[in-house]
Amino acid sequence: MNIILHQPEIPANTGNIGRTCVATGTSLHLIEPLGFSLSEKNLKRAGMDYWEHLDVHRYMNFEEFKQMNPNAKIWMATTKAKHVYTDVSFGPDDFIMFGKESAGIPEEILVDYEETCIRIPMLPEIRSLNLSNSAAIVLYEALRQQNFAQMQLEGELHRLQWKE
Repeated sequence: MNIILHQPEIPANTGNIGRTCVATGTSLHLIEPLGFSLSEKNLKRAGMDYWEHLDVHRYMNFEEFKQMNPNAKIWMATTKAKHVYTDVSFGPDDFIMFGKESAGIPEEILVDYEETCIRIPMLPEIRSLNLSNSAAIVLYEALRQQNFAQMQLEGELHRLQWKE
């Protein structure tokens, strides 16, 4: 799977998403301009010591992303979508794109992706969810549809043992 962040503004959100990407074997694609430096300590703190293990790609703009990934199937996560994220079928190589915290994905981009725009249901009084929470919600649904391929599905206690 692949996560695209279009012009993210808050380093802690990008760091949290980066950590989720490392935990799930997901690539992170960052489209400039970024609202922060990738060397900022807040970004690294949110990603903790996992950031160095992140498969991250940077692009100057969305056009460069499309040129570098010409066959990408892109799901656009937006509050403006007609489809709910649980009603679509994600493929293992798909991309899920999220916009910047203050404005989302520009409508100039969305109009070309009407059929792959998806939303997370919420009450109408709420404008949107936190970016890193939204990315985790949609990514884990996509991974669930792939049966969490190559992910650890069971855990062990450290000091005690599970009762049988």
